[in-house]
Amino acid sequence: MSKKSNKLDLLVRVRYSNPIPTPPCPPKLLEIPTNPTRYARPDFLNAIANDTPLPMVVDAEFGMPLDLGRWECLWDEEVDDSSLNPDPENLPPLDPKDRFLLGDPSTNSAPYTNGVAAASGSGTSAPLPVHVPWLRKTEYLSKEGVQRSSSNQEIKQLPQHIDVSRSAQLRDIDASFEACNDPSQFDLETIRHPNKEGVMAVESFEIFPDADIWANAYDLFRFTERPGDRTVDVEDPRLDCAILRPVESDGDHFLAYYITNDDDSAFEFKERRSQGAALKEEEPKTTTFHHWRDFETTKIEQEVPNEFLLVIDNGDTQPNVSGTGEERVKGAYYKNIERKMTLKKRRMNASEEYAGEWKVVHMSHAPMSKEELEEREELLAEVTDPGYLLSRDDVDADGEIDVDALGHQAPSGAIEERDVMADIF
Repeated sequence: MSKKSNKLDLLVRVRYSNPIPTPPCPPKLLEIPTNPTRYARPDFLNAIANDTPLPMVVDAEFGMPLDLGRWECLWDEEVDDSSLNPDPENLPPLDPKDRFLLGDPSTNSAPYTNGVAAASGSGTSAPLPVHVPWLRKTEYLSKEGVQRSSSNQEIKQLPQHIDVSRSAQLRDIDASFEACNDPSQFDLETIRHPNKEGVMAVESFEIFPDADIWANAYDLFRFTERPGDRTVDVEDPRLDCAILRPVESDGDHFLAYYITNDDDSAFEFKERRSQGAALKEEEPKTTTFHHWRDFETTKIEQEVPNEFLLVIDNGDTQPNVSGTGEERVKGAYYKNIERKMTLKKRRMNASEEYAGEWKVVHMSHAPMSKEELEEREELLAEVTDPGYLLSRDDVDADGEIDVDALGHQAPSGAIEERDVMADIF
């Protein structure tokens, strides 16, 4: 027995198909010029607005009944009009309910409730309610209100005139040294943390620029997730000596990340670099770094004014001599950060390859060239040469020396031509 299946693809079967024939020629587009001002005229709806009555449910006196018959001076010129036009020097007593109308709302921080100002028993006005924007989390609103009220109350009176002359600046600088070095003015027990109660100062350090690393440029990188193939709870010493190489491929800029295969290679590389043994070897040893992943930048901050590299030296460093040959005393040594970047993993296929891809990097130390040493000495002069700023007084913003200024300042015949050329070049 056979069964016939009746399956319809459509809800309604089309019995007679009558397809529309294709047009004999392509459609023609007509360009109709339209003046945009006809759609943007502000008086376009004035006629409709004038014809629409306003739904005002008020009486003939607009809710404010006024009986003019109570003042006879309005109808008779000989009657005294002092009730309507009182003497400014002899004003009638003011009703206490209307006294708030004479106040300035901008000078009173207390809110008004139905036309009556909020009473303050202690003499301090109540804080204004916190303005809550739409769709904002309300978890920090109470804290914000407290901070706003405290900031309004703590208004410090700034001095009207501040002396910014050179002598005043030198006086303030000398006073800061006296405040830090004089035991009668500087006491660690009196120093407290401005925000954390119970936190006090234990020891103080003098702050110096770190001449050992001042010639180097440092960038701060933040990863959205930890690089490497190990979990967060497992220590990875290879990350301290990883390499970030900038790459450009088809107009796309990103960073290639390289690490060593094992921990022993990373420990050996860091030990040889810290002891300076790589520069003393005739044949520098090579360390191999393998490509692990590519990262792309999501945020770049070109100026980082409030973050520094800080090294606390207790004075027991061996040897206690800096790279410039000067004695390294006890203190806190800082170096500024050039840039700050945020990196995330770059998506790519396992079989994808790009131009300029390096699978392996072989790193070894080489002595610095003459140009590199001169550039390093010039950067170190900022912190090692006391007369660095004085020697750059004649240098403008573009780094060029004003020859006319040099010739004007020098007496006739005091500077030879070769000396001027030496100063310029």
